[in-house]
Amino acid sequence: MTKRSYAGLMVTASLISALGTSVIRSAPQNPDVAKSTQSASANTVATDPDYKIGPQDMLRIDVWKEPDISRVVPVRPDGKITLPLVNDVQASGLTTNQLAAKIAEGLKKYITSPQVTVGVTEINSRRIFVSGEVGHPGAFPLLPNMTVLQALSSAGGFTQFAREKKIYILRMEDGKQVKHAFNYKDVIGGKNVEQNIMLEGGDIIVVP
Repeated sequence: MTKRSYAGLMVTASLISALGTSVIRSAPQNPDVAKSTQSASANTVATDPDYKIGPQDMLRIDVWKEPDISRVVPVRPDGKITLPLVNDVQASGLTTNQLAAKIAEGLKKYITSPQVTVGVTEINSRRIFVSGEVGHPGAFPLLPNMTVLQALSSAGGFTQFAREKKIYILRMEDGKQVKHAFNYKDVIGGKNVEQNIMLEGGDIIVVP
């Protein structure tokens, strides 16, 4: 092999090596892109004007020109948040616009024409719970338009001891826990199908 040919091979090998290194170095950027896409998706949900706030969500409350009131607050299990001047405010079940209006109304006693904006920084309420005599009790992701029957199916069905006519759903409404009856035998047989309600974040299905 001539010196010229050998030198040419060495140059080619160096270029291939450099290209390979370039590809390897650029690969770690992909997870960032995926992470950015997931973050954008999460932000889309969080800023959805129709999204209803739920327990354990994190909210950003901004009151224009009032930094002492503006803050990030968690929604408590009872569905309320606590803010200076207005104290406890019911947040669960409201949209961000509805809650902003409610807070502004409470601040009018202390601030002239308060301007309030509310944003959801973390969505932690998109879960439902199934407990009692089911195959797999526990927490489950709340899927769009999920019903009681679908949730029971996700929980693996009933055990042999389940009282299928005495099932009920516990839901926080206006700061109070409300009990909704669900007779599985009736619903599956086409009776009282209105009991097969659409679930909301934080709902607890109890199978005695």
